[in-house]
Amino acid sequence: MKALMNLGALCVVLCLAACDDSSLTQPELDDDPAIEARRSHGFGARRISALSRNLYLGFNVDETIAALATGDPEVIQPAIEAAVGTLIATDFPARAGAMADEIARLKPDFVGLQEVYDLDIDLNPAFGVPRIQLPFLPVLQQALAARGLDYEVAAQNTVTDALLTNPLLGTIHLVDHDVLLVNPDRAVVHEGAGGQFSANLGDPFGIGVNIVRGWTRVRATVAGIEVEVWNTHPESGSDPDIVGLRALQMGELAALASTELPVIVMGDLNDQAGSPMYQVMTGAGFEDLWAELRHRAPGQTCCHADDLSNDRVSMDQRIDYVMARGFGDARGGVKGMIKLTGKRRWERVAGPYYELWPSDHAGVFAKLLVTPARSTR
Repeated sequence: MKALMNLGALCVVLCLAACDDSSLTQPELDDDPAIEARRSHGFGARRISALSRNLYLGFNVDETIAALATGDPEVIQPAIEAAVGTLIATDFPARAGAMADEIARLKPDFVGLQEVYDLDIDLNPAFGVPRIQLPFLPVLQQALAARGLDYEVAAQNTVTDALLTNPLLGTIHLVDHDVLLVNPDRAVVHEGAGGQFSANLGDPFGIGVNIVRGWTRVRATVAGIEVEVWNTHPESGSDPDIVGLRALQMGELAALASTELPVIVMGDLNDQAGSPMYQVMTGAGFEDLWAELRHRAPGQTCCHADDLSNDRVSMDQRIDYVMARGFGDARGGVKGMIKLTGKRRWERVAGPYYELWPSDHAGVFAKLLVTPARSTR
C-alpha cells in the first residue's frame, strides 16, 4: 500500500499528458545496408504499404487477472499496486506520440492496431490513487492530428470487455479493440467491418472475464488497385490447446478473406514461423513477407520489458507479421520491402522516470510493389 501513496500526483500527470505532445522526434536513420530489404523498382510499379502496431496496455494484464482470481488479499493488493505503478511508468500518452512519429515518418496507407484499450481504473480510496480514465484511440488520434496527419478509422471491433469489481480493490474496466486506420490521401475505402472469432478462450480464470479475440477488415482502392486488408490479434499462450485455438482462429480468417482481390493480413499473431497458425496461413496461400524479403535477418518483434525500461534490446520471438496473397507477378514472388520499428534507441520517448520504448512489441512496416496489371481502373 505504501508504494502507491505517492502515485496520486503521477496519475494526474498521466491523465493530463493526453493533452501534451511531448514525444522526442529525430530524423529517421538509414537501415543497415547489410540487412536492408530486397527492393524492386519495376517500371510503372505502384506501392501499397501497411504498418502493424500492438499499442500495449502498459502492464502485464494476464498476471494481474491471475492474481485477482486467487481471491487472496495478500496476493491481490501487491499485484494491483505493481500494475498501476507500471501503467503510470509506461505513460501511454507519451508512447502514443512516439507511434505518431513513426506513422509520420513512414506514411503507411493502412495502420493495423492491436490492444487499443479503453481503460477506467477507479480504485478503493485506501489506495490513494485518483481515478484513471484513458481511451487509447482518441489519445493516438490527437497525437496524429498534432503532426498534421488525418488518418481515419476505417474499421473497429470490440473484443474482450473485462469489468472487475472487488470490495478490496475497487473497479477496473478494460475494453480491448482492434482498429484499422487508413490514409485518406491514398486510400478510398469501399467497405469496413469488424468482428469476433467464433472460437474463443472463454473465462479461463473463472472470475467472469471472457477473453475474446477478433479482426478488422477493409476493402479499399490504393493507386488504382483494389485490395482487402485485415488486422487481427489471435489468442496468446503456449499451451497446446491454445496453440490449436490460435490456428483455428486464423483458419477462420483465412476462409473469410477474399479469393478475388490481393489480400494483406497483419497483426500480432502470437506465434512463430512453422507453428500450426503459420502453417494454416501459408497453406491458404499467404506469404510471410519478412521471410520472403528479409530471410537472412531474424526480425524478432517481442518483447521489451513490461515496464519498457530496458536499455538493451533483447527480443527473442518473431510473432508480429505482415502477410500477403495475390501480390506476386508472372516473374516470381512478391516484390517490395519490409522493416521493423520501435527497436532503435532514438525511437524511445521521455517518460515520467526514464526513456520508454513505444510498445513492448516492435512494429512491422511493409511496402509492396504491384504492377499495373493489378489496376482496377
